[in-house]
Amino acid sequence: MNLKSAKRAGVVLGAVALGTTVLGAPAQADPTAPRPVVAVGSDTTQYVMNGLSSAGSLIGSYDAIGSATIDTRVPAGVCDTVTRPNGSSAGINALNADIADPAVNCIDAARSSRGPNNTSTSDLTWYRFAKDAVTVAVRNDSGLLFHTFTKAELQSIYTCETTVVDGITVNPLIPQAGSGTRTYWAAEMGINATTLPSCVKDTNGGAAVQEHDGGALVNEGDIMPYSIAQYIAQGNGLPGVPDRREAAELLSIDGQDAVVGGVFNAAFPIQREVYNVVETARTGEANIIGAFVGAGSEACNSTVIQQYGFGTLANCGTVAFTGES
Repeated sequence: MNLKSAKRAGVVLGAVALGTTVLGAPAQADPTAPRPVVAVGSDTTQYVMNGLSSAGSLIGSYDAIGSATIDTRVPAGVCDTVTRPNGSSAGINALNADIADPAVNCIDAARSSRGPNNTSTSDLTWYRFAKDAVTVAVRNDSGLLFHTFTKAELQSIYTCETTVVDGITVNPLIPQAGSGTRTYWAAEMGINATTLPSCVKDTNGGAAVQEHDGGALVNEGDIMPYSIAQYIAQGNGLPGVPDRREAAELLSIDGQDAVVGGVFNAAFPIQREVYNVVETARTGEANIIGAFVGAGSEACNSTVIQQYGFGTLANCGTVAFTGES
């Protein structure tokens, strides 16, 4: 078994260990009928939220990419003109725009893999959801696959100080604007997510670098952040989850493998919480509580969370932050 096959087999074993039967109907890319709580935004958590949507009755989760607009509510002609938000920041911005126009009422929550940029206000509330980890991916035919990276070395690459690794010119990539993973990874690498260093690109071959999509890795020196939970979910054959890994393989950081026993390594050095964001003024509403608040909420279904590659949180459904985008 070659290295590529061994790594892929390890991910598939995770599906066997956890079981791949998702409660409820097969997960859909978008809801087939309107739901009381419409969630948009993060690519990182879209598939697990789709799975939770299928297992429950409240949450309607819309993918980050797809048609240009989303149709979340009736009557027709109001919400079917809402631009589909691609990424955490885009989802939060769309939620804010919805709040600002009471006549719209199309979006109730934003999936987010980042916290607030501004905690001086309390307009929005971030509820804890699950645990993820982020590593880097390279092509499975790249010589970089055999390099043992440290976080400090990756920071040197993303700040353009290191340009060659093992004789290979590295091309550091970062996801599209509006991505929470872009914001998170930039902070971990010590760079500005808006004004990127000259060597860091959010396009490759003219195409935008969509987060957690191995198709962005075109050349031997390409390297990009990748959600470990997303990578596991994409390899587990779950309904409604396309395998977007293509040639991507995850790398270890600081001697810690990304995946151990088919699940993400709890000792991995770069971990984060992911969230669901709602308008603070609505946190007392029954549908919002049922969807996101407390361990018994729809979003805190630990079985589904683990099936989609994420780690569970003992304090799922509690408030992590209040603030603004």
